[in-house]
Amino acid sequence: MKKVITLILGGGQGKRLFPLTMYRSKPAVPIGGKYRLIDIPISNCLHSGLKDIYVLTQFNSESLNNHVNNTYRFDYFSRAFVRILAAEQTVDNTTWFQGTADAVRRNLIHLDLKGDEDILILSGDHLYDMDYRDLLNFHRKSGADFTVSVVPIKAKEAKEFGILKVAREGRIMGFKEKPKAMSEVKPYSLRGGHCLASMGVYVFGAKALVRALGGTDTDFGKEIIPHSIKKFKGFGYIFNGYWKDVGTIKAFYDVSIDMAVSKPQFSFFYEGSVFTRPRFLPSARVFDCRVSRSIIAEGSIIGDADITNSMVGLRSIIGKGCDISRTVMMGADYYEAQDSTASIRIGIGDGSRIDKAIIDKNARIGKNVIIKNEKGLKNFDGENYFIRDGIVIIPKNAIVKSGSRI
Repeated sequence: MKKVITLILGGGQGKRLFPLTMYRSKPAVPIGGKYRLIDIPISNCLHSGLKDIYVLTQFNSESLNNHVNNTYRFDYFSRAFVRILAAEQTVDNTTWFQGTADAVRRNLIHLDLKGDEDILILSGDHLYDMDYRDLLNFHRKSGADFTVSVVPIKAKEAKEFGILKVAREGRIMGFKEKPKAMSEVKPYSLRGGHCLASMGVYVFGAKALVRALGGTDTDFGKEIIPHSIKKFKGFGYIFNGYWKDVGTIKAFYDVSIDMAVSKPQFSFFYEGSVFTRPRFLPSARVFDCRVSRSIIAEGSIIGDADITNSMVGLRSIIGKGCDISRTVMMGADYYEAQDSTASIRIGIGDGSRIDKAIIDKNARIGKNVIIKNEKGLKNFDGENYFIRDGIVIIPKNAIVKSGSRI
């Protein structure tokens, strides 16, 4: 296969995923009990035979850098690599990345392009299972300068995406980034009330990419793609599999809870497994519990609790008499020493009840705590918690005192 270089965009500040991005970048957010979002595109690449992978990072990148460096190690005799390209200031440019396109532009120097490569550009916060070889073959057979992978969505959802108008043979005829009104959506609508939305997955020929980045455009969706339609030969590749942008709290929560149902839309049990960091943890220990439609990751210890419709992450400690429902619990980065003098230990204390919440890593929740959003607030910032889209979020390392009601 013609040489393919993959660039995975580490994302901006991740404001829509706050407070999960308070201490980490979007691609480093834990998902599925034991994985990180970045594991999805990297695993797709490795299963597609693509092994020249760069991850571009800037905001809160320590956690992401640590995960990538500790997970994707190849032997000394392999030419495969997953390499971090962190934002840097140089003599020629003393500013940080101004957007997705600017991030790629400023890192072209590190790619040592010869001019005949294909550049695959991916987002680090999407959930999908895709063989990129099909996309690359379509790109080459069509003779495209660039190709945008698109997915059918309902027209009423179009305002959240960039939508494309594609001719019968696949040529891109128009592009609209996040239309504000249905009148703007109508020219792009297909039969059945659907549109074609950009997945944030692009293939560029190296020469076309260098030319596209030659100006001052800073963002792929808002500038590079619409401008490239006018200057280059662009095609749309229709992907009919499951795809989800998990860039908001609601989207992240919904897909996480869906993973625990009997037939999830996205499953980590598919044929090409998702890779992640091997931790060598003991199996989960669960005794005298009632567990329904839930996932419990290894290393967890749960006793005499009710768990329903929930995701329980690595090293989770749940005390006696707890009732956990519709909750995403991310677990912990480490086990607390048995002789710890902490008044509230990592995990969930005895008798606590939690419903429709996200409990970030290393949170300390005392005994007989109620987390339920009983007032039905949509958005709110508390002293040690946040509410987004009606979902209560206990941030990483937070402490909730015994007897608290949220």
